[in-house]
Amino acid sequence: MLAGCIYNKESGEVLPSGVPPPLISITELFALYRVNKTKCLYFAPILSDWMRVFDIATPSRIWAFLATIGVESGKLLYVEEIASGQAYEGRKDLGNIYAGDGVKYKGRGLIQVTGRKNYTEVSKALGVDFVENPQLLREFPYCVSGSCWWWWHNGCNQIADTEEPKAIRKRVNGGLNGYSEFCRYYERAKTIWK
Repeated sequence: MLAGCIYNKESGEVLPSGVPPPLISITELFALYRVNKTKCLYFAPILSDWMRVFDIATPSRIWAFLATIGVESGKLLYVEEIASGQAYEGRKDLGNIYAGDGVKYKGRGLIQVTGRKNYTEVSKALGVDFVENPQLLREFPYCVSGSCWWWWHNGCNQIADTEEPKAIRKRVNGGLNGYSEFCRYYERAKTIWK
């Protein structure tokens, strides 16, 4: 063992002693979503890093955030909305004021960030021009960092602290679409992160 280092049994990594362990391990992510372990290997470290940046680090926040992205991304399968985005055309509440904005700014990232307004705000927050390059929001690391930013920016941490699953679904989705699936992930997450 190297002096000043610790061994993380969960991940098998040797880390400097001042480095906190990851919030999300590969094993935990697999236990939650039961997907291909390679996918978990890919997502766990970046989720850990960006969730910590946006203070999604308490058990109740982790439960709600991971349950949300489980629903929104189909268990880490989709980083771009399957639909064309045409349904968002002309949606002023999303900032879609120009012809073609609905399709151009359709849902991307693990939480499906949607609309010109959100793309403009996440661009300012992360220092990347998603307005001119919207497809970047589906690429690593932005599919994760943009989703963590959206969660934080929309006050979801505070809602997650109340441990009221319906309130989270309504904030993210505007209704209760995917609520039963969300609840399955939420309850499973509670047994993993205590």
